[in-house]
Amino acid sequence: MNATVFIGFCRRLLADTAGPVFCIVDSHPVHRSGAVKQFAASTQGRLRLCFLPGYSPELNPGEWVWKNVEHDRVGRSGIDGLADLQSKALAALHRLRSSRRSSVASSRTRTCATSLNE
Repeated sequence: MNATVFIGFCRRLLADTAGPVFCIVDSHPVHRSGAVKQFAASTQGRLRLCFLPGYSPELNPGEWVWKNVEHDRVGRSGIDGLADLQSKALAALHRLRSSRRSSVASSRTRTCATSLNE
């Protein structure tokens, strides 16, 4: 992702409503870029970027999903190439989805698994 793509996403959010849009973002460099700050300022307060603290898995369920996949599952096994990595990552995501330990984690794994399959 780059600033142009993120700004395009924000434009689509703004087009859906006449009121303010509160967009909760992490500290990714794109979210903090000058172009994004300039665009947000140009909306006269309609787009409000709300930044999460540095590492905050309790506020960002996607962090929990990736921690589980990267450190608890895939990171603990040997990887024999890109296809093996993708297979193990997808298996870990599907395992999370089927466990249904959390409805939030379930929706996140669906999104993550879909993006890995593309």
